[in-house]
Amino acid sequence: MPFRQEPLPYALDALEPFMSAKTLDVHYGKHHAAYVKKLNELLKGSPLATQSLEQVIQATCKDPQQGAVFNNAAQSWNHDFFWQCMKRGGGGAPNGALATRITSAFGSIDGFKEDLQTAAVGQFGSGWAWLVVDGRTLKIVTTGNADNPLAHGQTALLVVDVWEHAYYLDYQNRRPDFVQTFLDKLVNWDFVAGNLEKLTLEESQGAHA
Repeated sequence: MPFRQEPLPYALDALEPFMSAKTLDVHYGKHHAAYVKKLNELLKGSPLATQSLEQVIQATCKDPQQGAVFNNAAQSWNHDFFWQCMKRGGGGAPNGALATRITSAFGSIDGFKEDLQTAAVGQFGSGWAWLVVDGRTLKIVTTGNADNPLAHGQTALLVVDVWEHAYYLDYQNRRPDFVQTFLDKLVNWDFVAGNLEKLTLEESQGAHA
């Protein structure tokens, strides 16, 4: 079966006024869709076509000969993940176990937000700013172009897309304003907490295996 573009978890206008329907239409309908289409073209007839998106990424991330496959697979995955990181009425602060882990790692929720904003704004050129679990440690990392935590043995909890097409129609060159709005108004903390809970459960099951 060819890889498919996952549907958005909300309507195109659901994130307005913080992310416009026009931005989502271009970003999801053109940029994201193009990665999925290209990936299927590249993998037609390949054994990798039967693998999961995660398996394709991990199989190609260290192989320079598979750079095009990796770039399109990783960008497909990155975008699927990014859409889930936002919701209507999002933003604010996390709670529960996620808040405890973030506070322990970064000193406070505000400290975490400041660090993520600094990383996202400071990413040169196109890329992504992530909250990941590396080993058992929460970290903020940035990746350029299509690169992502799966290629580095890390587990992604949250991401903000800082490719220019993610924000230019709404914010022009004001990347700091976009990232601040993402944190204040768009983050889906339930999704982030769910990612941490899933990882914690997997670690617990592994410890008792």
